[in-house]
Amino acid sequence: MQLLRAFFKLIRWPNLFFIALTQCFFYTQIGNKFTKLHSEFIFSAAQLPFILLLIASLLIAAGGYIINDYFDLHIDGVNKPKSLVIDKIIKRRWGIFMHLFFSIAGIICSAFVSYYTHQWLIVIINTITVLLLWFYSTHFKKKLLLGNVVISFLTAWVILVIYLFCIPPFKMGQFLIQNNEINLSKLYKFTVVYAGFAFIISLIREVVKDLEDMQGDAQFGCRTMPIVWGVPATKVFAGVWIVVAVMGLLIIQGYSWQLGNPLIAGLSFLMISLPLMIVLKKLKEATLPNQFHKISSLLKLIMLAGILSMVFL
Repeated sequence: MQLLRAFFKLIRWPNLFFIALTQCFFYTQIGNKFTKLHSEFIFSAAQLPFILLLIASLLIAAGGYIINDYFDLHIDGVNKPKSLVIDKIIKRRWGIFMHLFFSIAGIICSAFVSYYTHQWLIVIINTITVLLLWFYSTHFKKKLLLGNVVISFLTAWVILVIYLFCIPPFKMGQFLIQNNEINLSKLYKFTVVYAGFAFIISLIREVVKDLEDMQGDAQFGCRTMPIVWGVPATKVFAGVWIVVAVMGLLIIQGYSWQLGNPLIAGLSFLMISLPLMIVLKKLKEATLPNQFHKISSLLKLIMLAGILSMVFL
């Protein structure tokens, strides 16, 4: 039982749940609504490929979490000694084996999806994702801003890959009649909004986590933003992105209000914009690792609220 608990902790099962929730909601609540180009393609034959795509995303993400802990063993020993799994409960050689197994299985699932949909970018970018997660763990996360941007892009990719899955492949262009072109335009706009939101919130959270882990990172030669720029400048950087996110959301909420959807606009403000303003205040006041940890957890809840907003659309 202890080994099973350690395994689920190692693969970050709450984060995997978020990924599954995001992809299922975006596919069913948004993607499926705007791509009725060929009903059989969407509603029956596509169900197995979508499940394979979902499994691929979860496997690749789980492999990424494992390899991150594998290479972060000494840093986590300083920052999170009570949370260690690799080399404490699960041996390192099993960690690397699980990473390889999950990553390869994820790429194979992606290949099946690409073969069915003829969207070969899915398997290509998922393969690149596996490589990025490896190099993030070994090099990128220790570099100024590079690791933050890589993880933020991969968070946005969780939504972008569903967009690629939903749009018809180029060889199905004959199905693009006028109404469907309008639907695809709407799908593209929703994709940009949600992927952009995921990127920004993830970037803010990654910077906050760097503030939380600054002590251990400094001991092992990492050049993260708070170490290179200092804590005040890092807070300003994160604060600017919070303001950008809030302003963008207020514009979308105002547009939604004008279109006659005051309930959606109001719920979005209460669930996302207002908590982001609270994060900005807490970030300004935070000085200790546990305070930054609470901010990081709040940002995760805000991301969950963003996912749930798809239901109201």
